[in-house]
Amino acid sequence: MNSMSALSPDEIRRRAEALGPWFHNIDLGGVMTAPEHFLGDYPGFKWRAFAEAVPQDLSGRTVLDIGCNGGFYAIEMKRRGADRVLGIDSDEDYLDQARFASGVLGLDIEFRNLSVYDVAALGERFDVVLFMGVLYHLRHPLLALDLIHAYAARDVLVFQSMQRGSTEAEPVAENYPFSDETPFDRPDWPKLHFVEHRYADDPTNWWVPNRACTEAMLRSAGFRIEARPEAEVYVCRRSEARPDARPVHPSAEARP
Repeated sequence: MNSMSALSPDEIRRRAEALGPWFHNIDLGGVMTAPEHFLGDYPGFKWRAFAEAVPQDLSGRTVLDIGCNGGFYAIEMKRRGADRVLGIDSDEDYLDQARFASGVLGLDIEFRNLSVYDVAALGERFDVVLFMGVLYHLRHPLLALDLIHAYAARDVLVFQSMQRGSTEAEPVAENYPFSDETPFDRPDWPKLHFVEHRYADDPTNWWVPNRACTEAMLRSAGFRIEARPEAEVYVCRRSEARPDARPVHPSAEARP
């Protein structure tokens, strides 16, 4: 038993409050980390809507949780028996929360300060990659998917993004003539809405896709959609990407 798993409920509550505010509401032996979350029991209620679509037994598998926040999904993957779970995030406060939560629960999970743009530095692929609630916070969302495909994903990608606009996703043609402008006015055309200033009081909400755009971006990056168990959640398999869909890397001369 590690030192944190032996803490009393009062001590857990005191330490959790000191690490707050939490975006992930995690049950630490009866102590909830975000009991008054503005979304309710988040992300628990979302997880319950698609948990059955994720492999129930992860024995012998490795998992990468990109943008792990307070560690909710990394914890759930370890509870399913994953041999190794690595959570990465570029916010040290979230990582402190994740380390505390997994420690209290007695789960061996590694957490590192890295962004999705750094996945090549890991030097390994993972059987399951979680990419939940990150895409719309990125200045370069398609690059992120390309990097995950090229360097991190071996098999399964579990993806979630906030979506706005049309919920329809009708097939599009392989090509359109230059003179045809009508497809761009279709509500179900893949659209990535740019937020110049703020959305929901969050200056990191940069790009918000509609459903058709989410699905088109996943396919374009080389991920075959196998299930959509929840409106914003997709379970995908890594497949071959288009030859022209390789991620772009700045040249060494261009870097500051």
